[in-house]
Amino acid sequence: MSPFWKHILIAAVIFAAVSLLARALDWWLQRRPFAPEAVTRYRVFRRIVTVVILTVGFLSALLAIPEIRAVAGGLLASSALLGIVLGFAAQRTLGNFVAGILIALAQPVRIGDRVEYEGSAGVVEEIGLTYTFIRAADRRRIVVPNEKLASDTIVNASIRSRETFAEVSLPVPLAADLDAALDALREDVVDERDATVYVSSLSDPATVTVRAAAADDLAAERLEHDLRLRAHRRLRALGVWT
Repeated sequence: MSPFWKHILIAAVIFAAVSLLARALDWWLQRRPFAPEAVTRYRVFRRIVTVVILTVGFLSALLAIPEIRAVAGGLLASSALLGIVLGFAAQRTLGNFVAGILIALAQPVRIGDRVEYEGSAGVVEEIGLTYTFIRAADRRRIVVPNEKLASDTIVNASIRSRETFAEVSLPVPLAADLDAALDALREDVVDERDATVYVSSLSDPATVTVRAAAADDLAAERLEHDLRLRAHRRLRALGVWT
């Protein structure tokens, strides 16, 4: 084997080893338990660490090849000039990258937050290095550049707490005894936190709303399913629904 190909093989081994190191570090970090408020910051910086390790590994592999060592050394020596050139060429991309870091630090939005952006509501699903993904109620993804997210106004319904309300609306005929229906439904949610039962509409049929506090969106969805079944049993037992 010629010396040139030996150097190529050494460079490939170096880059493969660094790639395995980056994957192992990412796997180790991924398995660590984090508090909910730290998850967003952790995911962004995990990506940054991986990119830095792979970049350093690639340049180290280049330095292992004498034929292009001068080129690799020149790239390292002129990194500041290269950064300026890239900055002008990709201002928007770099702006999104920096905004992603600022979002991870300041955390105006976090993964799992219920937000409303430009009239569209959803849950923050992923915060990447350049884009943030918001999952709407109909399962569509709203992709927002981090630069816009960091500079525009966004409504965050769970910035302080993920607690929300489970709410179900029940049709009740106007001919039925509304007081008896309300009393029965209130008995059914007496053990729920901050539970309320009230008449929200008197059109025919009337609408009775049942609300109760839930720890998060998933818990609220499960509680709503349970409240509907409980209300069905109660109102059938009263003869309101036949």
